Amino acid sequence: MALLRLADGTAWADILARAVAVTPEAFGAEVDGVITLHNLVEGEWRAGGQPAAVRTPVDNTVVINLPRLDADTARAAVAHAAAAHRAWAQTPLADRKARVVDALDSLTAHRDLLALLLVWEIGKPWRLACADVDRALDGVRWYAGEIDRMLAGGRKPLPGPVSNIASWNYPMSVLVHAELVQLLAGNAVIAKTPSQGGAVCLTVAHALMRRAGLPATLVSGSGEELSEVLVRAPEIGAVAFVGGRSNGGKVAAALLDSDKRHFIEQEGLNAWGIWNFSQWDLLATHLKKGFEYGKQRCTAYPRFVVQRDLVDEFLDMYLPVVRSVRFGHPLAVDDDWAAGDPLPELDFGPLISAAKADELRRKVDEAVRGGAVPLHRGKLTGAPFLPGQDISAYVAPSVLLAPPGRSRLMHAEPFGPVDTIVVVDTTDELLAAMNASNGALVASLACDDTDEAGKLAVDLQAFKVGINKPRSRGDRDEPFGGRGASWKGAFVGGDLLVQAVTVGGDGRLYGNFPDYNSYPTT
Repeated sequence: MALLRLADGTAWADILARAVAVTPEAFGAEVDGVITLHNLVEGEWRAGGQPAAVRTPVDNTVVINLPRLDADTARAAVAHAAAAHRAWAQTPLADRKARVVDALDSLTAHRDLLALLLVWEIGKPWRLACADVDRALDGVRWYAGEIDRMLAGGRKPLPGPVSNIASWNYPMSVLVHAELVQLLAGNAVIAKTPSQGGAVCLTVAHALMRRAGLPATLVSGSGEELSEVLVRAPEIGAVAFVGGRSNGGKVAAALLDSDKRHFIEQEGLNAWGIWNFSQWDLLATHLKKGFEYGKQRCTAYPRFVVQRDLVDEFLDMYLPVVRSVRFGHPLAVDDDWAAGDPLPELDFGPLISAAKADELRRKVDEAVRGGAVPLHRGKLTGAPFLPGQDISAYVAPSVLLAPPGRSRLMHAEPFGPVDTIVVVDTTDELLAAMNASNGALVASLACDDTDEAGKLAVDLQAFKVGINKPRSRGDRDEPFGGRGASWKGAFVGGDLLVQAVTVGGDGRLYGNFPDYNSYPTT
């Protein structure tokens, strides 16, 4: 293979320089030769906090210093956000829409920059990074056109700002999207910058939002230091959390003695069931797409529950799909590449960090030692990397048959390109294996008889169930939530998102609450 190089103009120094030129107010001094981000607190971009170096998973180099604020600074930021919320809640809807659309126009003008920041900061290939930005912008424009209808009937903003604590994997299409809709609905917003990635992209986005006159706050620091304030402060009107079950459980526990509005999205072990099925070409298309971003998303499908009589046919289809997955450095090109040529078309790049990659490799080894059968263990050899590049955050796809019951991969989502296959003989076993994680966000059934699939779907502990197709978080008017431990509080998506961040109107919210569960049609 010929030696590869970085695509012209895509080096981190070039991208960061563009970001600083666009929003200089959000960047501070260098510490040990690395620029330190500012935080957006009390309506201004300010220096402060203890700087901590952040590395890119792409090649493990330091890209930015992220300040760690203390609880007192966060508390002052929340108090200011509450005052800003009271003023924003009284702002006419037409003015709120105009400012949000102004922000959208600015974000759209810098769409490619935001996407390139995501490539470097969280390792998304170019196409997927662009999709993350576009989903945010297109989705909020849809809400801007629907918000009058959604607020009809007397719905009003919450009594305080919405506190957003989200994981690193979808900074724009989940976090910024949610904030802009919350702002449309009349709420000031507070966001915590994820420590693992996406900080510069979010900083640029929030600087553009602030220039449009939106009451947004962006703070960074350790969860242990800031969570007490961002979750329990009395001024907070609602808490929105997206992340793992461990941290999500802590947030939920902190809200037990509170009637604070909340929506806590946590991962579940989403499963495909294969039963009385023969449409293998159709399934192959869906499964290839499922490897996007290395399955580092809460709606990925890492578990396949397969009828014993179909295992041979399933593997004939599935193993070639896994072997065809493309991964590597998202910006590595050959010497023939020229400006204007498309960037590499990959299914995924690195995992979010070398530590997460090492943890995933250990889980695979543990499962194999415990008795799982390794049907496929991909290699990094031959993947597109730069000469001498650090590749510690990259993991090739693996497929394990029958992980042992005590294995961590049996009961928890791997959050990486590792699939497990469980073989069953009856529909009761199929349902039990698909419901192994006490609730999921999505599930799918591959079954030629759609009536039979529909009957089975009734007993699946997932918020959305696809019949011969995957289900995703969804956009625009699609509701989204989870069953069991995968979701706590109000559901979101479409009208439900606006209802979750407003009060008034008739009827109870859809969601999972201590005293009731209510589910919309999905």
